[in-house]
Amino acid sequence: MRKLREASGLPARAAGDLLGGNQAQISHIESGRWGVSAERVRRLANFYSASDAKLIDALCAMAEERGKGWWEAYRGVLPVGFLNIAELEHHATFLRAFQTLTVPGIFQTEDYARIIFSGRIPELPRDELQARIEHRMRRRAIFERPTPPPFEAIIHEAALRVLYGGRKVAHEQLRFLLEVSEWPTVTIRVIPFSTEEFIGSAQTMLYAGGVVPQLDTVQLDSAFGSVFLDANAQLASYRAVYDALERVTLGVAESRDVINRIAKEL
Repeated sequence: MRKLREASGLPARAAGDLLGGNQAQISHIESGRWGVSAERVRRLANFYSASDAKLIDALCAMAEERGKGWWEAYRGVLPVGFLNIAELEHHATFLRAFQTLTVPGIFQTEDYARIIFSGRIPELPRDELQARIEHRMRRRAIFERPTPPPFEAIIHEAALRVLYGGRKVAHEQLRFLLEVSEWPTVTIRVIPFSTEEFIGSAQTMLYAGGVVPQLDTVQLDSAFGSVFLDANAQLASYRAVYDALERVTLGVAESRDVINRIAKEL
């Protein structure tokens, strides 16, 4: 909605006046802090002279569904970034992830996730720690749908060799990752230590494809929580980075062999 408004050249104040509110109301809607009805989405789109029917229909569908996802049970319990990533994955038509030091969160075992979250500084309260683990496990619900989204994951060998939680936890995590690699819509590739190429602009990321390309989003992890990017130039940059990473990965079968070999070493 922010992109549509900015393309129209209209200020947030004018959009707020249309809805009988103010600039702050539009800011809350555009940032996702407040919900908005499908009817208001169409009113705003018409006010912005937006003509992309597929985009507007997609925004309306998301507005109608907002507040109904399983992740809403964690609102007020977990930081909003956790809810946002679950909603992002729920609506995605495809997902592409790159991880350097950990297994992608959605494919982590409960014990592995517990170790990851337990390392937070300052230490998490016990209830929030358990809620984070439970939330992470529930994110795999997208693979239980009749048509799960294709998920491609590139994992650096370093992430496979770090013994988070000790050998037993690491071994179980690698075995589960091998199981995941056989799911119909999941593709896992490994970047080996032996690669001689360096992708300097690469960083841990999740690229989520929207129902329409205008809704594509990149999620990045930071020390202060998740960052979500949706500017066209940013999206193009991360697509290029992912394509570059794909060129230095092992094939699917070779990647499975590497994961299996490391698991046997534990």
